[in-house]
Amino acid sequence: MKKEKDTVRSTVRLGYDGRVHKTFRGTHAKERFENEIRVLKHLETRNCPFVPRVVEFDPEKLYLVTTNCGQRVEHLTEGRMEELFQELENYGVRHDDPFLRNVTYSQQMGRFCLIDFELATILDKVEP
Repeated sequence: MKKEKDTVRSTVRLGYDGRVHKTFRGTHAKERFENEIRVLKHLETRNCPFVPRVVEFDPEKLYLVTTNCGQRVEHLTEGRMEELFQELENYGVRHDDPFLRNVTYSQQMGRFCLIDFELATILDKVEP
């Protein structure tokens, strides 16, 4: 596996099969782990096409495996980023960490995608 990110909050590795392997650690790791799974499963029920899907997880190890949403984006206009994070809210989720580091581009889908939902909020009263 190739290490993509190693911070005080998590380690992220890209598997040879393309899947993303994330291990949570640091402050509130369990809560962030549980929140990311809850939010991703919520988005899956809403058929949100531009976020990863949960493949497997281990609550004991705070370990999550998801599908891959493409390559990290180096540059994006502020306006396009705002549109992308607003589009997510149409699926009932506010990202709460709306920075370029959480935007990828999937050549397979031909679109920008969002990742890293450990701080996200599921919104109430959102029309599907």
